[in-house]
Amino acid sequence: MLDKVQLIEKRYEELNRLMADPEVVADHVRLAEYAREQAEIEELVQVYRRYRALEKELADARELMEVEEDADMRSLAEQEIARIEREMDGLYDQMRLLLLPTDPRDEKNVIMEIRAGTGGDEAGLFAADLYRMYTRYAEARGWKTDLLSFHDTGVGGYKEIIFEVKGKGAYSRLKYESGVHRVQRVPLTEAQGRIHTSTATVAVLPEIEEVEIEIDPADLHIDVYGSSGPGGQHMQKNATAVRITHKPSGIVVSCESERSQTQNKERAMAVLRARLYEREEERRRAERGEERRLQVGSGERSEKIRTYNYPQNRVTDHRIGLTLYRLESIINGDLDEILDELATTDQAERLQALGT
Repeated sequence: MLDKVQLIEKRYEELNRLMADPEVVADHVRLAEYAREQAEIEELVQVYRRYRALEKELADARELMEVEEDADMRSLAEQEIARIEREMDGLYDQMRLLLLPTDPRDEKNVIMEIRAGTGGDEAGLFAADLYRMYTRYAEARGWKTDLLSFHDTGVGGYKEIIFEVKGKGAYSRLKYESGVHRVQRVPLTEAQGRIHTSTATVAVLPEIEEVEIEIDPADLHIDVYGSSGPGGQHMQKNATAVRITHKPSGIVVSCESERSQTQNKERAMAVLRARLYEREEERRRAERGEERRLQVGSGERSEKIRTYNYPQNRVTDHRIGLTLYRLESIINGDLDEILDELATTDQAERLQALGT
């Protein structure tokens, strides 16, 4: 691994020389590209240089141990060797993590889609609970959420709800939520007190810019209609809601959350781009025959990832075998412990795959 990092350090030094070249300085595009590349590897290079400096300190301390006869000095040298070795171990682990390929989508905003699964009205109510859970989590992190579209059940639940989460690193955290969520509880309408099992499906899609995926306007069929969403009678008088059908894929997206037809169209196109991008990614993965590892962040919608058991106050994430007995706080948006464990396991799996 250290040989790999040494090559990266050489590239870092080469970038320093290139950015000092008058010809490059005059070319703002090249200069920006080199600066971006250097910024991406700078932390790794600094950690590596500290590691190399400690190697020299360790060699000096061991040499002192060999020649020193005074017991107190030898004891001090032993302590120094132990301290240096601990710091080097930490730096080595840090370099391993920094060498992991980063997901360029991690810093993106996300579009989340929650759909009621099996369980009738109870599944719709659970979908509403999940929506509230994610919006509270976003609020706690200082992120903004925007409702894009929804279809309610009439009893306080949702058949489907689509919303956007805007904030730095939103995808890096929420990507682990894709999959089937299961709830076990006694519905309010259940007179016998029997526990019912219901499900809801969550999809987490990174927001995709127009330049990242090309959509031919000729492939789109666009309908406008009076909205039944927020805004009341004002929206009913005008055809502000937008439904876009992508004819080649059959994907249909609608948005009616805004008073402006233009804004609704922009939001619907954002959802369409995200879905088309995800479909293309799935196709590429299938072509490469990638062996799926942990299943975190895979976007696999058929996989049961988590169970929320109300009678036992228990939440279990099945991918990592994590069980917590504080359901209420989790359903109110306290997700960090689960997401931290998922991210750590994901890193460990990727490190193992790299063989570092």
